[in-house]
Amino acid sequence: MNYRRDIDGLRAVAVLPVLLFHFGVSAIPGGFTGVDIFFVISGYLISGSLLDDLERGQFSIGRFYWRRARRILPALTFVILLASIAAWFILLPSDLHEFSWSVIAASTFWSNLYFWKTTNYFSIDAELRPLLHTWSLSVEEQYYIFAPILLYLIYRYVSKRWLTVLLPITIGSFALAVMATSLAPTAGFYLLPTRLWELALGAMLMLKKPPALASRPAMELIGLAGFALIAFGFLTISESDPFPGYNALFPCIGTALLIYAGHDHTGADRPAPVATRVLRFAPLVWVGLISYSLYLVHWPINSFVHYLSLKAIGVPTVIAMMVASFALATFSWKYVEQPFRRKRAFTAPLPIFAFSATAIALLCVGGLAGALGGGFPQRFPDFSTERVRVGDWRNGVCFNEGARIDTWSLADCTRTQGFATNVLLWGDSFAAHYVSGLEANAQKIQANVIQYTYAGCPPDLTYFSYARPSCTRFNERALSIIRDANIRAVILSGRWTDYQVRGFDGLQKTIDRLRDMGVKVYVIGQSPEFIADVQKIAFFARREHVGNASWPMAMDPGINKRVLPFAKGATFIDPLAYLCDAAGCSYADLDSRQFLYFDYGHFSSAGATLAISKYWPSFAAGNKIAKAR
Repeated sequence: MNYRRDIDGLRAVAVLPVLLFHFGVSAIPGGFTGVDIFFVISGYLISGSLLDDLERGQFSIGRFYWRRARRILPALTFVILLASIAAWFILLPSDLHEFSWSVIAASTFWSNLYFWKTTNYFSIDAELRPLLHTWSLSVEEQYYIFAPILLYLIYRYVSKRWLTVLLPITIGSFALAVMATSLAPTAGFYLLPTRLWELALGAMLMLKKPPALASRPAMELIGLAGFALIAFGFLTISESDPFPGYNALFPCIGTALLIYAGHDHTGADRPAPVATRVLRFAPLVWVGLISYSLYLVHWPINSFVHYLSLKAIGVPTVIAMMVASFALATFSWKYVEQPFRRKRAFTAPLPIFAFSATAIALLCVGGLAGALGGGFPQRFPDFSTERVRVGDWRNGVCFNEGARIDTWSLADCTRTQGFATNVLLWGDSFAAHYVSGLEANAQKIQANVIQYTYAGCPPDLTYFSYARPSCTRFNERALSIIRDANIRAVILSGRWTDYQVRGFDGLQKTIDRLRDMGVKVYVIGQSPEFIADVQKIAFFARREHVGNASWPMAMDPGINKRVLPFAKGATFIDPLAYLCDAAGCSYADLDSRQFLYFDYGHFSSAGATLAISKYWPSFAAGNKIAKAR
């Protein structure tokens, strides 16, 4: 394959917005789509490399993995080692324990599966996981398992009918990605089946090159359209939009157009399109050359800085992180990547495979030691956690955490009794976390509050999740409970930050259905969420000699304004208006020395008692509190 400077420039176009997005630059809300650009480029280049081998009669699985190992493992090993050293000194025990598992996952290329099960990429605490970004490397490595075999079979037995095989795979993967945005968004984001079409798009562009266009203006328009589509994705897509799926078409099609525009279709006597010449700009090419190391080093730097502050990062810190990222990436590219890419004795196949096996084994041993050692708590002898009083959510009966939903009992789940009005509290864990404050506020509420809650299951009759298939039946059953138990009012509460990517249309439909049943509806908006467990925040606050127990939220402060338009016909209550101010939200009561939360955002008994006393509706005769705020 001939070297193309424009593709290195395209790598720079991919990586720079990713950095800016991760470093909190709000002007590029879709910067994370740079990863999709990388996927298309990777599919294109890997297929070209394999095609070269096939055409020359040099195809070998061992040769393919030898090249991939030289390209990927040295810099990855270097960064994981540096991150592990930093983690030893910075991360508190529970976080080092989680980090240790991620070391094993990243070094053995299944970190996309690990983070799929443990972390939403856009969650509040995602920035505290130093190896989260390795999920995309795992997607590519999993693609490398079958890509060379598939291409060999097509070349050898299907007479190089690339599109006949690859096009149906691409369409099927894209269709799956679209469905996953509403049915299993976290899985759709992380897993290969829903990302495969992006890699396959690049592969088809290489293996079945589109015919050259003789028209110079047409080629110019293609290049400019490529830039426009990529820019549109960067500037208009945000983490609250369904992704990947239709939205991923913008960066992926844009990348394909720019790669196509860079083909030498018009002959050497005519200049390349403007878009290609822009991508060949020397500074962009240089950034593209170090882009792999830059992608690897920037996220751990960002993660550890956020961990040490546990709050928003200012502009000077962002600039410092950018400088540090480029400096360390340049070092890694020159002294780690390049030596392994040159022809040396130690880059022959046997030494490379020996190095790869040794590096992976040592990283796994280190990760296992950290995991089994519980994060080595002796590193922080001044850090301790206390048992925060949570109260009884009646797990397994009134708060469902598994597939069984038939254990719910009206008698067991009526949490306050002796009043004339029955009220249903319906939602996920962010509804259940109120129950420990009900008894203390029973006389204020003046109602029999019935708990009906399910972990990760919002009070939305249209909601479906492959991870929690019983959620649909659970929500539908709420309607029969309302009829049978003579429910007069329903309080809907959930972790709305988790569901905004799907949209809140289902909430409005649920409210409409309840109103048709003659039920009064209240919607409690999102309550405060912090970047970490409040006991960790308290530990770092003591180290910084912070005198109060207030801390900035780590979530979209406008989330409840996003929910409000979908709560028509209901009384909407905004907890943030009662629990927070411009400086932050209280995470502890200094007078009683009690934490108001038992983790990053679920109320403790003390927090639930306080929250209910401040903003829960009262059902006393003639009482009209809890109006929309």
